[in-house]
Amino acid sequence: MIGRRTREGTVVVQTAYLGNVLLTTPLLSALAARYGPVDVVAQPVSAEVLEGHPAVREVLAYDKRGADRGWAGVRRLARQLRKRAYARAYLPDPSWRAATLVFAARVPHRVGFSQSPAAKLYSEKVLRPLHGHESARIATLAGIAVGDSLPPVWLGLAGPDREAAAALLAEWGIGDFVAFAPGSVWGARRWSYFPELAAGLDRAVVVIGAPGDAPFAEEVVTAAPERVRSAVGAVPPRVSAALIERALALVTNDSAALHLATAVGTPVAALFGPTTPALGFGPLGQDDTVLGRDDLLCRPCAQPGPAVCPLEHHRCMRELDVAQVADALASIIRRVEERRAIRTGG
Repeated sequence: MIGRRTREGTVVVQTAYLGNVLLTTPLLSALAARYGPVDVVAQPVSAEVLEGHPAVREVLAYDKRGADRGWAGVRRLARQLRKRAYARAYLPDPSWRAATLVFAARVPHRVGFSQSPAAKLYSEKVLRPLHGHESARIATLAGIAVGDSLPPVWLGLAGPDREAAAALLAEWGIGDFVAFAPGSVWGARRWSYFPELAAGLDRAVVVIGAPGDAPFAEEVVTAAPERVRSAVGAVPPRVSAALIERALALVTNDSAALHLATAVGTPVAALFGPTTPALGFGPLGQDDTVLGRDDLLCRPCAQPGPAVCPLEHHRCMRELDVAQVADALASIIRRVEERRAIRTGG
């Protein structure tokens, strides 16, 4: 019987957006160092990204907005988890859905944040810190205090990912380039001047993003068709990450692409409008630059961010001008190229 089986193994349930999943990778690494590689429950696009991560044994795709929608999907996955007889579950996802999955699967040790609405279903409750980077806050589930040494946000790209990115760039005839990520699932986070920025640059640009970002990518391509290529919707997420890895820098809204850049070590010019890095989702690299209108008293207006500006002026993004972003990008690229010259003796 299941109740008499020796329970072993660890499952982490994180069915939030891709950016949240990337910021969960330090927790995955910490748990793998303690217990061995873990299993992860994640949405399909996140499952693709985590495949091959050295801290992950298996990713269980959970399509909570599609095939697994509703409580029928919860019950199906709970039965699957129950058969695996996990010893412990960690829940950076604070939802009732995540808590119900592991409770119904009879996982005996269930660790989540005490502020979660589903905390009554946890066997161990951890106080979620109010401050610090989100990756560090999530890692407190493993007993790592904010400010302590933490495994990095890391993706663990493999050879095929990099080879596919290199082949695409070779097909396009692109050497050095800048990556743009003009999309976001939150409308008010989108900076509308990516086309103008592309038109003013003297470098190749590769646009990356999810399939839904195609209209924004097309605007950038149209602004400078001789120098801009789009990989939006054309490559898997890990190949998008490999493209970012090869870029001199990434210009991005507050979106998953920012965290992909962190995970592969590419510096970013991060454009923050309705949100701010103080909420815990900013970049982490030494060359990263955050741009935003710090003088606006209405910022931040919401977390994770509204679809449209609540005050109907969107000044936080509308008044973040192209020249400011271009200067920040140029400064990042200059530092990157200076270090490259030192390494190569050029």
